[in-house]
Parts: sequence; C-alpha cells; structure tokens
Amino acid sequence: MDLGGGSRDLISGLPDPLISHILSFLTTKEAASMSVLSSKWRYLFAFVTNLDFDASVYLTPREEIKIPVRIDGIMEMITQRKSSVPTSFMDFVDRVLALQDNSPVHKFSLKIRDGDDPVDPIRIFRWILNVLERGVADLKLGLDLERDLTQGIESDSLLPSEIFLSETLVRLKLSGCGPNIDVEEACLPKLKTLCIEGVHFEKHGVGLDKLLSGCHELEDLVLDDISWFIWDFASVSVPTLKRLKFSWQELDKNPKSVVGHS
Repeated sequence: MDLGGGSRDLISGLPDPLISHILSFLTTKEAASMSVLSSKWRYLFAFVTNLDFDASVYLTPREEIKIPVRIDGIMEMITQRKSSVPTSFMDFVDRVLALQDNSPVHKFSLKIRDGDDPVDPIRIFRWILNVLERGVADLKLGLDLERDLTQGIESDSLLPSEIFLSETLVRLKLSGCGPNIDVEEACLPKLKTLCIEGVHFEKHGVGLDKLLSGCHELEDLVLDDISWFIWDFASVSVPTLKRLKFSWQELDKNPKSVVGHS
C-alpha cells in the first residue's frame, strides 16, 4: 500500500499470522482504527480474539495513528489521520462485534459508567450474550450504572442469566454491574477464577451461595466491597478453592460471620 511521498507500508506485506499477532497487542480501539487501512487489515481484525472496551478511553480519542514505513532506506514512523469512526461508544462496540460476526473470542472486557456516554442497557445485554455465544473464556465487566438504566430489560440486572450458565468461562470478574446481580441458577463447570467487586446481590447471601454452588472447579475467589453490611452471615463452600479474599473498606461493615468449607 503506497502512502505517498515515496513511502510504502511494510506491515501489510507481513504474513497474516504475524499481523494478527501484532493486532493482539493493540487496544481494541487501535486495532479497529488500523482495520480501516485496507481490506486485508479489516479481514484480520475480524479474528482478533481479545476485545477490550473502555468508554472513558474512547471519549478521549487520538485523531492520528503512526505507521512504520521505510523512506530512502530509513525506517520512520509516519503519522496518518484516522478515517472517520462512530461518534458514539455504543455504536463503536456494535460496529466491532458486527465486523467480527461469529468468530471465536477468548477475552472480553467492558468498562462503562454513568456519564461516559448515553447508555442503552438492551445493547449491553446483547453484547454480553454475543460473546457468551462465541465461547468467551475470560470475561471482565465493569458496569457502574444507575438502577433506572435497567428499564426495558426483563430484570433489574444488566447481566443476562446465561452468564451464570456458561460452559466456556474460565475467568469472570464482575465490578459494579449495576444495579445488582440476581442469581437464580448457576452452572460454570470450567470457572477457575471469580472476582466480584462493588456488587449488590439480590436475596443477599442466598444469591452468592447459589453462584458458588455452581462453580465446581473454582480455585480463586475475591469478594471485595460487596454489600456485606446487610448480611448477618456469609457462607463459602467450594471444595476446590485454594485462595479466598474478602474485604470491605470499612471494617465495621464486614459480615458478622464468615464460614468457609473446603
């Protein structure tokens, strides 16, 4: 690809597996920006398996990207303005997921909070279902949102029930996930690591107990800044558990009793 001025694009001439490897080190936003350079890049981006979306980062976009080129035998970084991208963070996520279609995804991280961008809970719900259906193994959700944003979905939770019935999840981190988590049934046969931060459980300790009862291979458990102060009792019963961490910023709001069984 000729970039003008006697320069040429070196990366596009690399083998596809190497380009895919390079894309894996970029943020999703950067990789998506690179995909507009050519149809080849766009094709390879569709197979990127690690997706990381952060609304706060998206709202401070860089208008230019740097591309390595050789000019008169000397390697230099050429600054090129990016093509137009969606102005909405949610449109951007929709575009990326649509571009990837049903290709496998290994890791999916989503961070969004009130004030970052207008939020549509139905679309968030749909994104999570999308990556679950594509066999995601590492799922990280940081959803710091208000209760009224869940209007229009079946429950008060932004999390689909399928998240607790995944046969592929190995690592799961839930942070905020406002306004609450409602666990009716859980079966996570491959889950090894579970991290829950700043989350309110429906039915208090019962919801946590149901969740843990479905994690038969769990080894690492972190319970941080949960609504302990409304619990009289917390039970952790996971035979495979190797490491447990639980905390609250204010000591007097930690649970009055914690019982662990292994």
